Amino acid sequence: MTLLKLSRPGLWFATIWLYLLPTSQMPNLFDSIPFWLGLLYVTFPLNLLVYGWNDIVDYEADKFNPRKGNYLFGAKASKEQLDKLWLKIIGVQLLFLPFLFYFIGVKFLGLLIAFCLINGLYNLPKNGLRSRPPLELLCQIGYLLIVPLSIWLNHTSELHIYAYIYLLLFAFQSHLIGEVMDIEPDRKAGKKTTATILGIQSTKALIILIVAAEVMMLFYIFKDPIFGSMLGVGLAWLIIDLLLIYKSKIYSVKEMKLFAYLSNLMAILSMSYVWWSGCLLLFRH
Repeated sequence: MTLLKLSRPGLWFATIWLYLLPTSQMPNLFDSIPFWLGLLYVTFPLNLLVYGWNDIVDYEADKFNPRKGNYLFGAKASKEQLDKLWLKIIGVQLLFLPFLFYFIGVKFLGLLIAFCLINGLYNLPKNGLRSRPPLELLCQIGYLLIVPLSIWLNHTSELHIYAYIYLLLFAFQSHLIGEVMDIEPDRKAGKKTTATILGIQSTKALIILIVAAEVMMLFYIFKDPIFGSMLGVGLAWLIIDLLLIYKSKIYSVKEMKLFAYLSNLMAILSMSYVWWSGCLLLFRH
C-alpha cells in the first residue's frame, strides 16, 4: 500500500487528463488493448516514477509536511523505505516497457529518455531545478510528453499548438497550487520554490492570472463557452479565496483534503465533457 500512496492517486487526474485528451470522440476506443495499457501506465507506473523519485530527494522537506501519509498527497515513507524505492520503481517500469515498445516502437525510447532527463534535472539532490524558482515550473513541460505517448499508442492525429499551450498552463497552475499547500514545510526545510519566494498571496495572484488566461483561451480560441464557464467558476473561487476568505492564511489538512476531493470531482466532470465534446481538438490537423 505504501507504493500506491507514493504514486499519489489523488493527483492521477492530471496524467489521465493529458492521456485522454488526444483520444476524444474516438469510436471503439474502449475495445483497444493499447489504449488500456497506456491508461494503466500513466496512472500508477508513471506517477510512481515521477513522485517516488521526488520523495527520495525531498525526504527532509516531507518530514515537516502534514498533508503527507495518505492516498491523496502521497506516503510519509521512512528513509529505509525510500532507499529501497529505486528497485521497485525500475521493476514496475520493466513490467510495462516491453509492451509499450511493442505497440509504439523504438521512438518510445526517446520519450522515455526525455521523461527521465526532465525528472533528473528537477530532482538533482544538490542543484535540482525543484529548488531553483521559477525553473521548477519549466519542468512541468514533462507532463506534456504524455500527449505524444497517447497519440502514438492510439494512432490519433497531432494536436494544435494552442492545445499544448493550454495544457502547459494547466500544468503550471496545478504545480503552483501544490506549492501553496506545501509552503510552510518547504520553508521549514529551507527549500526554495516560487511560492516561498513570492509568498502565498502573490502566488495565488499568479495562479489566478494563469487560470484567467486558460478561460480566455477557451472562450476566444477554442470557442467553447460551456467548458470556459466551468473553469470560470473555479476562477471565481480563486479570486474569492484570495480577496475574502483565506487571503494569506495556511490551509488546514482537512481543508486541503476537501479541496483535493473537489478537484478530483471537477477533473472527472471536465475530462468527461472534453472527451465527449472534443472541444480542445477544433484545430486538429
